[in-house]
Amino acid sequence: MRLYETAFLIAPSLPEEEVEALIQEMAEVIKQRKGQMVKEDRWGKRKLAYPIKKFEEAYYVFFLYEGEPEIPAELERLFKQKDAVIRFMTIKQDRRENVRRKKKVETIPVTPLTEESEAGEGEEAATASPPPAPEVKEEGQ
Repeated sequence: MRLYETAFLIAPSLPEEEVEALIQEMAEVIKQRKGQMVKEDRWGKRKLAYPIKKFEEAYYVFFLYEGEPEIPAELERLFKQKDAVIRFMTIKQDRRENVRRKKKVETIPVTPLTEESEAGEGEEAATASPPPAPEVKEEGQ
């Protein structure tokens, strides 16, 4: 089974009862096709970045689900039939997390100061020279 995320925008002119019925109908398609809903996220009415079909705002809904490739195909077929759905998009999610790995940075251990070291050794530590840099040998010489 694959992991998919489908986002769709519903026209704001639709009454709340019809919006709820439409969302339930689309969620039922996933269950009928033996898919498993992972998360259903409803953002409610939001302002659009640009007008879509002369609407300035829309009702945002996101489904995250697992299933076979026929589920998003069926959802998109139904979205095209509904005039209330003004925009939709389905993305196949990757199961592993996209985590950037940082390179390991070599750290120099720092010894904490104690009362004894603050009194006498602090002056010596401040005047001590840093360790010499390692020599680099060039090839061919």
